[in-house]
Amino acid sequence: CDNDEVTGCQDETATNYDPTASDDDGSCTYSTPMVNLFFSEYAEGSSNNKYLEIYNPSSEAVSLADYAFPSVSNAPATVGEYEYWNEFDSGATIAPGAVYIIAHPSADPTIVALANETHYYLSNGDDGYALVHGDQNNYTVIDWLGDWNGDPGSGWSVAGVSNATKDHTLVRKCSVTQGNNDWTASAGTNASDSEWEVLPQ
Repeated sequence: CDNDEVTGCQDETATNYDPTASDDDGSCTYSTPMVNLFFSEYAEGSSNNKYLEIYNPSSEAVSLADYAFPSVSNAPATVGEYEYWNEFDSGATIAPGAVYIIAHPSADPTIVALANETHYYLSNGDDGYALVHGDQNNYTVIDWLGDWNGDPGSGWSVAGVSNATKDHTLVRKCSVTQGNNDWTASAGTNASDSEWEVLPQ
């Protein structure tokens, strides 16, 4: 009997690799390949009428276990870094060609009825969100709504509309087929070069 034997995952490519393991116990788990999901709609309305919508353009259902939507509240403590790591509900998936909606739990019942999950801390217009693949220590940004670079004031300008992320609904243009890890380019400077249509509250 070897009392010093440590069982665990010995595959260095696994998400739960244990460098101290001397015996592989078959417990290795692996991150799923990144799919090009992206934010397709966003609303910051009156009261708590807020939601984020994520689109799956692929032909396969996508588990959200390896994705998250980290955020900052107004100005981040460290510029360029998230403050809150927001994970999707356990077991969450997006069907092929479908959307996944995250709504404030106190939003209008017509919004909540369509939501796949609720989240209390959605933006008042000046909180930056990213859609990422990975974990808290190692992730890839797929898409942005705002950024983590500092308080923009009341909101970010989009398509030439001042404070467009406050008291508006943003809809991704049909010509957009993937996320953009450059928020400035995504927001654009006018209706032509922006990836978004800015609609009323």
